[in-house]
Amino acid sequence: MGEDYRRMWTDLGLDLGAHDALVGALGKAYQDIYLAQKDRPLGMGYFDFVMSEVHGLRIRELLDEKKAGRRIIGSYCVFVPEEIVLAANATLVGLCSGADFAMEEVERYLPRNTCALIKSSFGFKLGKVCPYFESADMIVVENTCDGKKKAYETLNDLVSNLYVMDLPQVKSENGRELLKTEYNRFRKAVEELTGVAVTAESLKQAIRTVNAKRAAIHRLSSLRKADPAPISGLDALLANQVFFYDNPARFTVSVEKICDELEGRIKEEKGAFLAGTPRILVSGCPQAVPNWKLPFIVETSGAVIVGEESCVGERGTRNLTDESGETVEQMMDAIIDRYFQVDCAIFTPNPDRLEHIREMAAEYRADGVIHYGLQFCQPYLMEAIPVEKALEGQDIPCMRVETDYSMEDVGQLKTRIEAFIEQLR
Repeated sequence: MGEDYRRMWTDLGLDLGAHDALVGALGKAYQDIYLAQKDRPLGMGYFDFVMSEVHGLRIRELLDEKKAGRRIIGSYCVFVPEEIVLAANATLVGLCSGADFAMEEVERYLPRNTCALIKSSFGFKLGKVCPYFESADMIVVENTCDGKKKAYETLNDLVSNLYVMDLPQVKSENGRELLKTEYNRFRKAVEELTGVAVTAESLKQAIRTVNAKRAAIHRLSSLRKADPAPISGLDALLANQVFFYDNPARFTVSVEKICDELEGRIKEEKGAFLAGTPRILVSGCPQAVPNWKLPFIVETSGAVIVGEESCVGERGTRNLTDESGETVEQMMDAIIDRYFQVDCAIFTPNPDRLEHIREMAAEYRADGVIHYGLQFCQPYLMEAIPVEKALEGQDIPCMRVETDYSMEDVGQLKTRIEAFIEQLR
């Protein structure tokens, strides 16, 4: 990274020493995990470039947008509607989480036994190493689980631009009304931030832009159903992770290009793994950059991951927004309907998620499911046992994994996962 980037980070208030260490560790992990893969699709070169510039060129682009009068909005959750953000002349970006950072400092604010994802998000802020957080004009957080609700009370004392979005916990008429109220409130807040009113024309274009991005990921996901799998789970996960950071139009074009290449590989019966390799569906908690631990273990233990039932995966992208509305109100209703289908574990009861897992296991011809839960993530850990029992009752092998972002349990996890894969054979 050049001196111009270092000046940029200094201007953002980042801790350069800590940030250098983070970028160095991220680069080494990426090289050891991603660049060590053999015979990758050529189109992955774009995503390699994105990761090499994830704290560089992309941040420069966002700062240039700000200079041009555009606002930047950061978020952690797939319930934050990108359509509304784009329609009001703003850019939505995902915020840093997915690795342990500044944990000693974090535990001055949060209990030690807090979900790893929540602690990670605090660590990146307190350690002053997330340029996305520092670039954002508004930080949108959401009342999903109890851990987040209480943590955001603390975060509100640390930042001045926090916006808290309330979310329903039950899929009922009242629940939908709450989501409608919150999305309309959010629209007004974004309009006030940008000084730009959402119009029917701008909202229609925003819906089309986000739908195109999701449709490209749908195409990529569909190609993973082939045997041999034309792309590794690691590479497909990377595309899903970059989904939250990249320019939407550029991302869509890049994913479509790699899909063209994968279709050619399928015709040639050329796979990232041999035909007949055990196929795994990963279900559960999201895996944000640079959380590649579980897929790396799985795919170096003799199996291939063919799908992710996760917010960083199909749960977050599976449904498109109806484009037929002509008024702002009609399109807002379509957006509400689309997001209300997200089957997050915060909902009770939550039969839709179990049915989604079953559907994915069948469509992607998965030989087994690994249910991934972060330590102290109560919603997904509580759902893990009934999910496992339901799947095994239908003769779908399922393995529960509970872990965090550290590398301390890699050996133990690898032993367990290798035994599970051998069972699938």
